[in-house]
Amino acid sequence: MDKTDTPIGELVIIADRDGHLRAVDWTEHEGRMRQLLRLHYGAGGFELDPARNPGGLTETMRTYFSGRLDAIDALSVRTEGTPFQRDVWAALRDIPCGATVSYSEVAKRIGRPAAVRAVGMANGANPVGIVVPCHRVVGANGSLTGYGGGIERKRWLLDHESRVRRASTA
Repeated sequence: MDKTDTPIGELVIIADRDGHLRAVDWTEHEGRMRQLLRLHYGAGGFELDPARNPGGLTETMRTYFSGRLDAIDALSVRTEGTPFQRDVWAALRDIPCGATVSYSEVAKRIGRPAAVRAVGMANGANPVGIVVPCHRVVGANGSLTGYGGGIERKRWLLDHESRVRRASTA
């Protein structure tokens, strides 16, 4: 477990012993993160030992926040979850940086067009936000809807990605 400062708060980064990303959350939501870890791995199924830049993940997250958005694309992520959740999370990784899609669009992309509400629940249970970009999912009308880190962080992440993308194509 490592922590790093970002422009929008301190980030907690959890990796396994092989350096695969297991969880990312904001420091003030560390309790929620631990609860998710218990749900996925069991009460004794994990240990949170301090580590400096485990698997290079902390530095990669800093690189993303400094403007190299593609730095997170190749990160090795290993998460537990139901097959449905993992399908949703895989679809989230296919959303281009700086773009947004609706929950219903994600449901269509995984071949379950009627599962909009379940997609929202899976999106909310995502243990590796930012890397599995749940912040890129918006309401059907384009409105910013729930984000575990708060709507202001969601707005900042989307603005950050759009701003960097515009600058790189200018």
